[in-house]
Amino acid sequence: MPDQLPPGAYPGERLGLPESGSGSLAKLGRRVWAIVIDWTCAVIISISFFDYAPLATTLVFVVVQCAFIPTIGGSPGHRLLGMRVQRMPIGWPGLWRPIVRSVLLALVIPAVIWDADNRGVHDKAAGTVLVRS
Repeated sequence: MPDQLPPGAYPGERLGLPESGSGSLAKLGRRVWAIVIDWTCAVIISISFFDYAPLATTLVFVVVQCAFIPTIGGSPGHRLLGMRVQRMPIGWPGLWRPIVRSVLLALVIPAVIWDADNRGVHDKAAGTVLVRS
């Protein structure tokens, strides 16, 4: 298991990811901006159709994540900022991984607990990683 490996020289090294460029681990700044973009879109949809119900906003956010990760490789925010979600070690995330990842992401706490490779609990549970395109 990756958690039993010694720490790498840079985040993602023990996962076999390059230090920089395409395929490297997405940095925190890009990740935060992507979630801001995705949440803002969910809020706009919620205001438009559900009179800004918090549960509706969360459901819209999860549905968008679940729909776009398997089809275009990431949420609209991910793709706009040059990132993609991939299965570890490499490959298409499939259909169930985006669901697990998105539900845990909506709970917030799993997303703010990271390992030495800067992977949140939501990515670890789903067996995915967010990398630069």
